[in-house]
Amino acid sequence: MKRHLISAADLTRDDAVLILDTAEEMARVADRPIKKLPTLRGRTVVNLFFEDSTRTRISFEAAAKRLSADVINFSAKGSSVSKGESLKDTALTLEAMGADAVVIRHHDSGAPHRLATSGWIGGSVVNAGDGTHEHPTQALLDAFTMRRRLGEGVGSDLSGRRITVVGDILHSRVARSNVHLLTTLGAEVTLVAPPTLVPIGVQQWPCEVSYDLDAVLAKSDAVMMLRVQRERMNAAFFPTEREYARRYGLDGERMARMPEHAIVMHPGPMNRGMEITAEVADSPRCTAVEQVTNGVSIRMAVLYLLLGGNEPALTAGTGTSTRTEESK
Repeated sequence: MKRHLISAADLTRDDAVLILDTAEEMARVADRPIKKLPTLRGRTVVNLFFEDSTRTRISFEAAAKRLSADVINFSAKGSSVSKGESLKDTALTLEAMGADAVVIRHHDSGAPHRLATSGWIGGSVVNAGDGTHEHPTQALLDAFTMRRRLGEGVGSDLSGRRITVVGDILHSRVARSNVHLLTTLGAEVTLVAPPTLVPIGVQQWPCEVSYDLDAVLAKSDAVMMLRVQRERMNAAFFPTEREYARRYGLDGERMARMPEHAIVMHPGPMNRGMEITAEVADSPRCTAVEQVTNGVSIRMAVLYLLLGGNEPALTAGTGTSTRTEESK
């Protein structure tokens, strides 16, 4: 792997499978009485969040702590950023404190790339979501969830699987990262959205585009529903919420048209009753809660591979081994 994780497009198939396989090993830790490994003891991970977040920030914090790293949580609202401090000066402060990795979420697309290439930070930079650009660890945990639920084994990719991503593609960094990663892993991706919520230039993306949800459900192995991001909208992109739900929402009737093995996914937070009904969200086919659990394993794997090395996560023998008793 490279030194930073900024974009899902930076990952080769081998990189992605290595992360997914490492996450499988990390997931075993969650089944132990003490959910902790000594792997990153003495390392410092900074969560640098300029945007509100629940799942991603807590997930990265849990991942770093389970690897025994020291964690510093930085929120822009309660810091000198609210007084006008620049990203550069914030980064230099973190560098002076000895940050080995900076996990950054920022409202500006490109901020993590700037941080990684500026020389302000000596450690690794992980993109936890930047503007409407990308969210690579979300795509990784989504792929991890698909691989597990669709019966693909360790070492495998998602070749031949058909994944449908539905909703606000225009403002979704999750959709962009998933298109890159899933196609790298061999899946066929179809985006479904109203024409007003499809990005300009989507024809150059390695995926299909449809405006008819009902036409693609029967051939989908996984259907990922995205939230309509009203906080990023400055215009009316569809007539009413009811009309949006009628055409692009997933309800029980539509779910019944999906293949029996197919799963429903959602990165959260959900707008129940709009893009997804309560019936679907609470059904056994919906993986939203699993995705949160899997997010910790994936982020453990990413931090381990960036800061710990590219050797297998679980090795036999030594006292510093991360191998569990069950896997010996």
